[in-house]
Parts: sequence; structure tokens; C-alpha cells
Amino acid sequence: MKIAVASEDKLVSGHFGHCEGFTIYDVNDNKILDKKFVPNPGHKPGFLPVFLKEQKADIIISGGMGAHAQELFNENGIEVVVGAQGASDDIVDRYLKGELKSTGSVCTEHQHEGHCNE
Repeated sequence: MKIAVASEDKLVSGHFGHCEGFTIYDVNDNKILDKKFVPNPGHKPGFLPVFLKEQKADIIISGGMGAHAQELFNENGIEVVVGAQGASDDIVDRYLKGELKSTGSVCTEHQHEGHCNE
């Protein structure tokens, strides 16, 4: 399984589309085997769900995300977890322990600075 976390300087980004990049964790038997950072190739409508599918991501974790993006991830077979805050490594550990659940929050505007994961 591969878990992608929208990341900013080792922290979960408040909005996946404008993050610095994605920390992608390779997980087997609930253990992190490897991780790599992939820079965000750019925020274009509909592009990032396909990009992360190409990276073989099964799950995307972010602070916030718009409704359309969440739909596109679901269409690409990628589970969406939003509302996460904190260090990316800690968030993935919590997810693997079953302690992290999506809040279901939806960003409604691209003027999202500081408001996506509220």
C-alpha cells in the first residue's frame, strides 16, 4: 500500500493542491518500509489525482481539499483523508494504528489560506 501525504516541510499541508509536494510512504503489514518526497508538479484542475494514481498511491492525506478533487480521487480508487494536522510521519503512524479518520471537511474556495482544515 502507498500513502501520499500532502506535505510542507515535513508537516501535513493545509491544502493538497498548493502543497510543496507529497511524501509517499510504502507500507506493508502496517509498517513503513520506505518514504520519498515528490515535488508538486503544479496545481491544475483534475491533474493531481491522476498524478498520484500514477505514483501508485492508495490513500491521500491532507489538511483540506475541495469537493471536486475528493470526487476525482475517489474515481481513481484513492481513499481521501482530510482534516489531518501535524507531522507527516506521525499522521501516517496514526492512520496505520486506526487512530486517524477523515473529518470529511471540504474546502469551498481557492482563497483557502488558513481555512481548509477548520
